[in-house]
Amino acid sequence: MTIKFETSGGEQIEVQARPGVSVMEAAVMNNVGGIEAECGGACICATCHVYCDNLEDGTVGEMSSEEDDMLDMASAERRPTSRLSCQLRVSEKLKDAVFIIPENQF
Repeated sequence: MTIKFETSGGEQIEVQARPGVSVMEAAVMNNVGGIEAECGGACICATCHVYCDNLEDGTVGEMSSEEDDMLDMASAERRPTSRLSCQLRVSEKLKDAVFIIPENQF
């Protein structure tokens, strides 16, 4: 299935992703810039921070306390729609999602 990323400059990048992989893995496998994923998806670095501005509440599931704590460490501004892409799984629910990569992520 296709998921979309948007750079801080407004460029949209569509990538193919298998259901079940993390949004972070899909970005890394497709060389999407701005998603560093230094910890490889262990929820301990916040270098895969994205904004989920266009998603309805509940589409990406509840945030764990670990993710919440890590988002406080993100280098880009934290917003109510901030999530770590390593904690989001690709599924049909995300078919219209656009994951916005924060400006000045690193």
